[in-house]
Amino acid sequence: MNANIGMYERGVVAGLRWTLVLIFALFGTAKFAAYEAQGVATLAASYPLFGWMYPLLGERGASNVIGTIELAAGTMIAAGAWSPRAGLVGGLMGVATFCITLSFAMGAPAFWESGYGAPFLGRTGQFLTKDAVLLAACAAIAVDGLRRTQRAGGSSNTGARSKSALPNGRSRKR
Repeated sequence: MNANIGMYERGVVAGLRWTLVLIFALFGTAKFAAYEAQGVATLAASYPLFGWMYPLLGERGASNVIGTIELAAGTMIAAGAWSPRAGLVGGLMGVATFCITLSFAMGAPAFWESGYGAPFLGRTGQFLTKDAVLLAACAAIAVDGLRRTQRAGGSSNTGARSKSALPNGRSRKR
């Protein structure tokens, strides 16, 4: 039974991984197009974390930076299929990305549908709310990368065992 659970878990993680890679590839690539740069600018240009880029790089340049970050996150998540640390880093990059996009919701225009208010989402609210699921998926990828890194002996304690540790990682009774 445990072997089956492990197999299903690996399948779920693989499904999350490759779906996220596709999403980051599509969204990241779109940031290099004029229509997407204009759309992103409506939210990001007045946002403190990104607003400084617009006077410096312009609308297209700022969007290109955001797109490059998204493509890098997707690449690291993909590499996580073979490298647990890359998966951990990519997952954390995704978590950061979606935390930032979800924070746009505070004060975003048209988050709630005009004339209805909460809980009726407007266009911006519908666009941003889906990122909560993507945030959770990236967190799952990061946790998977961390777990695999620790299993491979790459945990923060450098994998060194104390003299009282048994080969299975348990401590001896004293």
